[in-house]
This record gives sequence, C-alpha cells and structure tokens, in this order.
Amino acid sequence: MYLQKMISCSQLLARPNALQTFRRAASKGKMPLARAHGKSFAHRGDLRQAKRIVVKLGSAVVTRGDECGLALGRLASIVEQVAMLQNQGREMMIVTSGAVAFGKQRLRHEILLSQSVRQALHSGQNQLKDMSLPVLEARACAAAGQSGLMALYEAMFTQYSTCTAQILVTNLDFHDDQKRRNLNSTLHELLRMNIVPIINTNDAVVPPPEPNSDLQGVNVISVKDNDSLAARLAVEMRADLLIALSDVEGLYDSPPGSDDAKLLDTFYPGDQHSITYGTKSRVGIGGMEAKVKAALWALQGGTSVVIANGTHPKVTGHVITDIVEGKKIGTFFSEVKPAGPTVEQQTEMARSAGRTLASLEPEQRSDIICTLADLLTERKDEILSANKKDMEQAVSTGRLSPAMLKRLSLSSSKLNSLSIGLRQIAVSSQDSVGRVLRRTRVANNLELEQITVPIGVLLVIFESRPDCLPQVSALAIASGNALLLKGGKEAANTNRILHELAQEALSIHGVKDAIQLVSTREEVEDLCRLEKMIDLIIPRGSSELVRDIQRAAKGIPVLGHSEGICHVYVDHEASVDKAIKIVRDSKCDYPAACNALETLLVHRDLLRTPLFDQIIDMLRTEHVKVHAGPKFASYLTFSPSEVKSLRTEYGDLECCIEVVDSMQEAVDHIHKYGSSHTDVIVTENESTAEQFLQQLDSACVFWNASSRFADGYRFGLGAEVGISTARIHARGPVGLEGLLTTKWVLRGEGHTVADFSEQGSMTYLHENLPVAQVFPGRRTTS
Repeated sequence: MYLQKMISCSQLLARPNALQTFRRAASKGKMPLARAHGKSFAHRGDLRQAKRIVVKLGSAVVTRGDECGLALGRLASIVEQVAMLQNQGREMMIVTSGAVAFGKQRLRHEILLSQSVRQALHSGQNQLKDMSLPVLEARACAAAGQSGLMALYEAMFTQYSTCTAQILVTNLDFHDDQKRRNLNSTLHELLRMNIVPIINTNDAVVPPPEPNSDLQGVNVISVKDNDSLAARLAVEMRADLLIALSDVEGLYDSPPGSDDAKLLDTFYPGDQHSITYGTKSRVGIGGMEAKVKAALWALQGGTSVVIANGTHPKVTGHVITDIVEGKKIGTFFSEVKPAGPTVEQQTEMARSAGRTLASLEPEQRSDIICTLADLLTERKDEILSANKKDMEQAVSTGRLSPAMLKRLSLSSSKLNSLSIGLRQIAVSSQDSVGRVLRRTRVANNLELEQITVPIGVLLVIFESRPDCLPQVSALAIASGNALLLKGGKEAANTNRILHELAQEALSIHGVKDAIQLVSTREEVEDLCRLEKMIDLIIPRGSSELVRDIQRAAKGIPVLGHSEGICHVYVDHEASVDKAIKIVRDSKCDYPAACNALETLLVHRDLLRTPLFDQIIDMLRTEHVKVHAGPKFASYLTFSPSEVKSLRTEYGDLECCIEVVDSMQEAVDHIHKYGSSHTDVIVTENESTAEQFLQQLDSACVFWNASSRFADGYRFGLGAEVGISTARIHARGPVGLEGLLTTKWVLRGEGHTVADFSEQGSMTYLHENLPVAQVFPGRRTTS
C-alpha cells in the first residue's frame, strides 16, 4: 500500500511542471494570479482571487461525537473540496487536528483486546463485563494516531490524484530561526511540486499550553493550539486566505444559543469589546476567543480569515468552495469597514421604520405617495440625466440586449405615467391597512376581528427596470411594509436618484428609513439567506433571475413566476378581425414582456382558410419568426423550422404555432406546456368560452382580449410588484392587496376558556357582526 502511494506521488511529480501549467491557465483567466502579499482582501467577493489558502480543521470537525475516532464522512467531503481547489491551480495547505482522537480509538481497541485475553485466561468469560478502560494520556494517543491519520489523508487525496506530505511542528520550531527557514523552504518546495502539505502540532512531545502566552505582538505568536499554528503558518507562508473550520456557524456577538445572539457576517479589528465569549467546544484546547485572537493576528499580517462551521451536514460538502467563491458563509474578518450600514443593519432600520409607517394614518401614507408622485415630475431633469449616464455605459459595454436597453431607458412620458400610477395607489391606500375583514361575537362582551396588516419586510430584486423602484416603493408605503431594494448595477445612477426621492417623500412623516437601497457588494444569493430578517422576496426580471432566486431562497417565500409561456387559442368560431387584432397585440406590442404571446394554438378547421392565411401574413409583416409545432409541421409540405420545445419563452419577435382538434385539446395543451401565467381564447361561441375560462388553471384567463392586459396598471391596481403564478397567497398581477396579510384581534373582559366549560356559566355565540373599519387611533362603523 505504501509503495502504491509512493508510485502515485512519483507519477504526479513526473507530470509537466505544475507551476508552468498553473501560469498558463492563469494567463487565460481561468485561475487566480498570485498577488502582492501584505494587505488582506477588503470584501468577500475578492476571496475568489485567493491563490494560497490554509484550511484549519478543528478537533470538533475532524472527530466523531464520541471523541473516539474520526468523522470520516466530513473528512472525505473536506478532502474533496481541497483537492478540487488544488486542481484549479490554487496552493492548498491543511492544518489538522485529529491525531489524539484517532490514537484514542486505536489504543482503546488494543487495551480492550489485551484485557479480554488476560481475563479470559485467568477468570473466565463471566468477568468480561466488569472491564474498565484506564484514562488514556493525550501524548500517547497522539503518538499512536499520527501515522494512521496521515495514512487516511493520503488514501483520500490519492482518489483525486493529489499527493500529500506530513509536517509535524512545535512552538520551538518557530522560535529557532534556522528551523523556521527550513520549514518555510520545505513548504514552498512542496507547493511548487503541487503537493498538499498537512501540518499538525507534534502532540506526542509538545509541552502543556501556558494559559497566558497567547499573542505577544505582530511578530510573535505562541503556538499553543492549531488556531495559533494556522495563523502563524498563514503569515509565515504569506497565504491569501485562512479558513478556520469549527463546530459553530461563525463569530456571534454573544455566546451561541443565548436569546439575543447574532451571527456576525463581518468582524473588524477594534470590535472585540462588543463580543461576549462562551465556553470552548467539546474537544480541543482552544475556544472562540483563541480563534478570534489568532484570526486578528493573521489579518494584521496580511492574510484574510473566515471562521465557519465545518460540521453542519447540509453545508460541509461545499463550505470551503463557497467561502472561496465569496459567498456569505461564517464570519469574514476585514480591516476595511464600509462607509455605510451593512445590509443586515439596513434591514433592521427598515423594519423599525416600517412599523412606524404602518401605524400612520391612511391620509399620511397617501400624502407620502402623492409627494413622491410630485417629485417624479418636478425632478425629472435629474432623473433623466442619471438615466442617460446608465444608458451610455450600457451601450458602451454592449452587454445588454435591445429589449433590456428598452427597459432601462426612461423618458418624460414614462415619468408622467409613473406619477399618474402612483396617485392611483395613493387613493387605494386609504382603506388598506387596518381594514376589518370579519367580525364575530364569540360570546357576550367577547368580540373577534380579522384585520389587514402589512407582511413586514419585503426584498425586491429587479434588473434593468428603474421605473420599478418608485412603483414598488409606493405599493410598500401604501401597505405599510418596509422595503429593501436590490437593483441591477446597469441602472445604478438612476436607482440612486429615485431612492433619494423616495426617502425625501418618506421624511415628511419621519419614516425615511422604511425604504432602503442595497448598494453594497451583496450577492443576491446572500440576501436570500436572511430568512430571519426578510419576510417576502419579490423578483422582477428575467425567468433565469426568478429561478435562481427561488433556488437560493431558504425559508423565505418568493412571490413571482419563473416563466411567462402565454397562449392564444383561436377557435374555429373566432371573428377574423378580433383574432388578427388580438394575436398582433399579444405578440408584437412588447415581445419581451412576460405577458406576451409565445404559443399560438389554432383549431384544425382553420387551416387553409382566409383567417389562417391573414394571421400568417400579419406575422410575416410584423417580422415575427414562426416555429412549427409537431402537429402543425405534419400538415405542411414545406414548414417553418420545427420547434425544439413547446415549453419555450422566446421574449422576442418569435412564436410557436401548433394545431389542436378542439377547445378541450387546447386546454390540455396549455396545462401540459404552459406556465399558468396568462392564456386567451378567441371565439364567438359563449359556451365554448365559458368552458375554457372555467377549466383552465392559470392566474389570468381572457376571452376575446389581448394577453397584454395581464398588468396591474391595466387592472386598475395603480401598479404591480409582479405577476404571481403561485397558488398560495396572491395570484396574477399583484398590487396593494397582495402585500397585506391578516391578524386576529380578540377583545374581552377577563374571559377564560374555563368560563365555557361544563362548570362555567358562558356559552359560545359565534354571531357574525357588521364589519367595522378600524385604523390606528380611531374606529368608525361602515
């Protein structure tokens, strides 16, 4: 076995120079280039550039829960991630614990075996149950476990064609200049040969740690545990990143598990005074305080640090790679404190101000919206100037499609339309929050009411649509919700001025912070993980964006639709004029819209009729590219290109035409290939139309009307936050009503459930009462 491992390493070393291979790949932009050491990364996103990485595996990560043996599953997933990063051209080093636990397992086995043999010889089998294990000395366990631990690492890394080398060190090795130079030289040579060094303190000979000999300045760190060893090694080797894996999610501002404990996404030097440390982990000799001190020492030496959980079964398999990709995992140590609040702080500010917003009188919320509507027209020159900058940058980069450029562009007429829509929202906001939906007299002097209330904190993520910002802001204000906005960077200038106007309007009633614009380098996936702070996510953008958010959102509801595959079915009893008008408008008015026609279903009897020919001529005139469905293609000698999929959202001047034999077949086709967004029937037969409207399970179903009517503004909602195809909560165009939920209010006079028991004197009445309109501070009967 050992010979096989040596041969494997020899084969690896016999390959073309690994450093040359890395440089070639890096020159093509596939791998991180080496950077000048001396300054740590300022932002998580920069961690993608890390080339030399130290991964520290704490005792709780490597060992099993019984502290006797290794957690092989966790270790295997960690090895896989390290090997993958190594094979990408990064230089990986591991500082590992686990020798004591592995040795304890081996020694226990040997002791039990020898005891059982001796007792069997002298006392008989009936004495075996009385055997007890002696206390095992840690150094002896380490001596017995080192070779087995290394053999396990070698066997695992060999599966990924990666060679490893073991290095054992003690504190004295760092205080002897010659030994330090030798260690440094050895590690650099191993990295040059594409070998993963596995480093551990030599626990078989190391003296007991001195309690107060931890960190003594920038140039000296006492190696008393693997935290300090990893920090010392990272700085000595000028590593770009140190990943310290433990059994906690990261650094909390108070002991994990306490009621008010908050996980810190980023930790800055000087914040130590705000931290209260708990007890250390179940194994190991360090603790979180030791980890923080070691991390700050490494940070001061120019190495970025992330402390994260390496034991969580759901994330262990990708925790290291996620950190290197810049995702919000654990606590990131940074020397650069952002100028503004963090996104977590913004969310808390929005929630606090949102509660005040919800308690305002309806007239006050309406006043805020009308002020914002006025500002859109009064300050249109500023808005259009900012939008011009965004348009010029977008055109120069060439990254946006014509459809996206159209969405990005603002004009005076667009701003006027926005202002009108906001005033409609202001009117509808008068009876939104606090409206009583149901009143019940449960018993004498015991009344129950169900009233509308805001959902809480909304996160709206939108692409290339700056006009979305004032619309959504007005709806949030009208419904009393706090709002967190994340716009695309292509509209950064426009979004900034529009957000300033929204906050200016909010400030007239002291709730400026209720709407926050996230302008930090926050990834959308990271925002979707704030399940304790955000109540609803609303994506506005491409189907790809919506799908990505739906996948990333863990525990937060997502309101929206991932696709807009809308159908128009032209029945054999359709009016020629209506059919042509509806098909043209549904497809050609705004092909990029989610409510545009994507599949045209035609009754079989219409083939080779003047109506069908006129539809085809109209589509050709409008430059619509037609794809033939399988059934339609079978009727034609020379057909257009056959469609690749009947479940396609083109978002352009393209559509699919398919033939059906009946209205029922059209319904079945839509159920199978549609997205439950908007579907249309064109027919003069009222009975056929009613069957279509009743049977079809879509958010919007129309008879003799264009699919483009599926819009909050056209529905009279003033504006919409999106169109939902979900079956729970809001469905279709979501306006003000869709941003409200309810709560139950019970008013009594000392009632208890015991009053209604067999021994009690009261009985349930459950009488429905006239609905009353309730708002904060007043009550009027309607």
